[in-house]
Amino acid sequence: MGVADGYRTRAEGLVENPFNGLLVFIGLYLVADLILKLSGVDVVVNIPGLGATKVMGGVEPLDSFLSKVINGILRGLIIGLAGIGLSMTYSILGFANFAHGDFITVGAFIGAMTSYIVAGVVGAATYDIGTLALMKVEASQLGLAITGGSLAFAAIVLGLLVAGVGTIGVVLLVDRLAFEPIRDRSSVSLLITSIGVALVIRYLVNFIWGIEKFSTNAGSNSVWNVAVLGSNPEDRALAEGPPTWEFVITELSGSISANAHDLALLVIAVSLMLGVHVLLQTSKLGKAMRAMADNKDLARVTGIPTERVIRFTWVLGGSLTGVAGYTWVLWRGTFGWFDGWLFLLLVFAAVILGGIGSIYGAMAGGLIIGLARDLSTVFIPSGLAKASAFALMIVVLVVKPSGLFAGRTTA
Repeated sequence: MGVADGYRTRAEGLVENPFNGLLVFIGLYLVADLILKLSGVDVVVNIPGLGATKVMGGVEPLDSFLSKVINGILRGLIIGLAGIGLSMTYSILGFANFAHGDFITVGAFIGAMTSYIVAGVVGAATYDIGTLALMKVEASQLGLAITGGSLAFAAIVLGLLVAGVGTIGVVLLVDRLAFEPIRDRSSVSLLITSIGVALVIRYLVNFIWGIEKFSTNAGSNSVWNVAVLGSNPEDRALAEGPPTWEFVITELSGSISANAHDLALLVIAVSLMLGVHVLLQTSKLGKAMRAMADNKDLARVTGIPTERVIRFTWVLGGSLTGVAGYTWVLWRGTFGWFDGWLFLLLVFAAVILGGIGSIYGAMAGGLIIGLARDLSTVFIPSGLAKASAFALMIVVLVVKPSGLFAGRTTA
């Protein structure tokens, strides 16, 4: 088939399915609108009696846009990291684990608490740690930042390790008490049980730490600051007369910056994702996990130790989930008892978008959802940002119902 035949086939497909054509039109409109916004150009139509009506463009300062891209990537890395555990649970154990969001909460709180205790006991022994009241101390008082000195750095590294290991302990305990006794029952029973587990963990965290959001790190000094273009738009005057098109250009200027916590998140998330890839593709355990994901019964017949694989699935998924919770703390600086559940919605969106059960799909889906959530604020109010991420998931599933990485499970 030649190039011309390929274009003709695509055109016929758009005619046969008007919805796909509508999606293409919306996508082209958004791309054109973004280019105009970055250029500082308004496309205004003058309608008699109504005056000037902007139909495209505006001003999106380049520094603001690049900041949204950076935030979207970092958010997406955390979502993808948490999504790996959720995908592994689904592909190997066969159920959607609604307790996963509260495992994220557990990792965030026990990691942050560890950092607070280390920084508080060693660096500020006057604080009362007889109870968990230390969490109410301002992070800035403890100098709890990667760039806050060797003690603060050590406290954060230890918090990261405890977040992963502690979450593994919680996950294995939950599996032993709640999931293992009913593992041979239907996936619906496991799903409903996971909802109950989620509620128990959520309100235990509420009981221990309370309902307040805690400031969990003191921020970090900027490590780079890049000058770019960006500025404020000028007011648009209403016009009268016959309909005309107008292009209004605004000069742009500004800058973007990132800090050590952003870099730490990038390094941690990318390193762990690469580690998961190497483990799945080169180790015997990784091959066993892929075999179980493809066909559990055949894996048992061929002598694969399925219980050991299941246990390691919980260990690997739990550690990544706990680290994801703590990296969120490290990046955003605050965390609350209900945030894990809200974050789970984005994780589910990423996993479903990438193809539920696919680890690579979870990674890619996390980045897509993270970018969609932040970049959507270029076009819509920030309060609708989460809704836009779910809208994108729905659109992709309408076009490709099995997700972007259909047919790939743990690999």
